[in-house]
Amino acid sequence: MHERRFDPSRMHKLEDPDRTNWLPAHEIVDSLGLLPGWTVADIGAGSGYFTVPIAKVIGGSGRVFAVDVSRQMLDYLRAKLSAASVGNVQYIESDAVSTGLASGCCDCVFLANVWHEFDDPKAIAAEMRRIVTPGARMGVLDWRPDADPVHGPPLEHRIQAEEARRLFAEAGFLMEAHVQLFPFSWFLRGALPSDTTPARGER
Repeated sequence: MHERRFDPSRMHKLEDPDRTNWLPAHEIVDSLGLLPGWTVADIGAGSGYFTVPIAKVIGGSGRVFAVDVSRQMLDYLRAKLSAASVGNVQYIESDAVSTGLASGCCDCVFLANVWHEFDDPKAIAAEMRRIVTPGARMGVLDWRPDADPVHGPPLEHRIQAEEARRLFAEAGFLMEAHVQLFPFSWFLRGALPSDTTPARGER
């Protein structure tokens, strides 16, 4: 297994009820400005910590692509959402660098706690640009390298928010100047200009 990739055997940490105290999922999802009927790609969906609130906000007319490289994670998420009668999620077993999603199919793309795992973050930013439609929103959340590593990966695996902002800006997103900080995480938002030429073709 990739040394920076989250081990599915530690999934219980993703379901820790205390997590809501230091990483408020609804606050982060609300700040994305999602609308009912939107299509959202949740990259690195894991156990669905953000998938569930996203699915609720966009409603039955919307769709969430839960993308994760781990089949074990997706199987767990599928069972979890089936039990909760959440039916607007499609499960995609894929690496983030080549999601297999159609070009321009998403109104928002969101990456939570996976940015530090990527070997080629520039390619990830380009793939996120490819799958969104003009005017789409984006958000990326990851672990602060200046925070006490009580939670999350080792400090040496963490990446500054400024690096993510630069790569998404190079990919064509208009990035907000402010990086919102939580006790252990940074959160970055942006949008693709509405007058951007749509991406064409599929990988």
